[in-house]
Amino acid sequence: MMLSFESDYIEGAHPTILENLEKTNYEQLSGYGADIYTERAIEKIRKACCRPDAEIFFLSGGTQTNQVVISSLLRSFEGVIAAETGHISVHEAGAIEYSGHKVIQLPGHDGKLDAEELRQFLEAFYQDGNREHMVFPGMVYLSYPTEFGTLYSKEELTAVYSLCKEYDIPLYLDGARLGYGLMSRKSDLTLPDIGDLCDVFYIGGTKVGALMGEAVVFTNRRAPAHFFTSVKQHGALLAKGRLLGIQFDTLFTDDLYFRISRHADEMAEEMKSLFLSKGYELYLDSPTNQQFVILDNDQMEKLGKAVKFSFWDKLDDSHSVVRFAASWATDRESLDALAQLL
Repeated sequence: MMLSFESDYIEGAHPTILENLEKTNYEQLSGYGADIYTERAIEKIRKACCRPDAEIFFLSGGTQTNQVVISSLLRSFEGVIAAETGHISVHEAGAIEYSGHKVIQLPGHDGKLDAEELRQFLEAFYQDGNREHMVFPGMVYLSYPTEFGTLYSKEELTAVYSLCKEYDIPLYLDGARLGYGLMSRKSDLTLPDIGDLCDVFYIGGTKVGALMGEAVVFTNRRAPAHFFTSVKQHGALLAKGRLLGIQFDTLFTDDLYFRISRHADEMAEEMKSLFLSKGYELYLDSPTNQQFVILDNDQMEKLGKAVKFSFWDKLDDSHSVVRFAASWATDRESLDALAQLL
């Protein structure tokens, strides 16, 4: 098989998850999440978040999660604020706009929103005498890590959340790669901090060891009325809810979610050192599992014949930015093979 660092969801699932799915395969369990494993997963996530009152729902995938959460929190005349490089701004095929809501884009700084620029935008909007003719800012979307693998500090996240509370709009954090962010050596945030500093977030499973699925966590009693029904309306509810319950029950047993996330970050740090030792230039210094490398176009074509990676952006006429991603399954043998290719 061709060597691949194309993404962090190119493998199947962690062996312990597969083992538990097989063990429970013949159990007859109620559908739609009304099973013992989903109940256990909910309680374990509440405990990990230090949020005994958290409202938790399991959805099938990341795009479905973003669309359902955002469309259910916004009123018809409202949009969602996001960085221009944010996932919902670029890589979700207009899923948010398809639900009838505008993505209001602000500048991204290595993928991050700046709290002061957010304040300036909100102040200018509410000072505009024509605002009733405009799309109202109804919520703020962040991702942790960002599309560029960068992290908000606790101070930065606190500043954004303080603004959201001042303007009475919810803060939503996309946690598709949440584990890889929390376990980074550069992170000063914990899972309970995330629960304290936003109104809703999701814990990504698809990219962090699960076959599929995400866990949406509402804090501060911010879950919209009949959210479960909205999930079903959007086609994001599994009849075999056990599939997600068993996976998240496994991920939050014995700190598996955090252990495999830390492993991916460690592999990515070794990958970063490898690129630098071979004389390659990094586009930015990502402290998480995604590494962004600058290649001249001839290098990119030649290397692409031997290893899979993701094209990210055109830097200039002769250079491109590409992404190499480590995952919970990345091993040193793969890094050794990459070193030989480089």
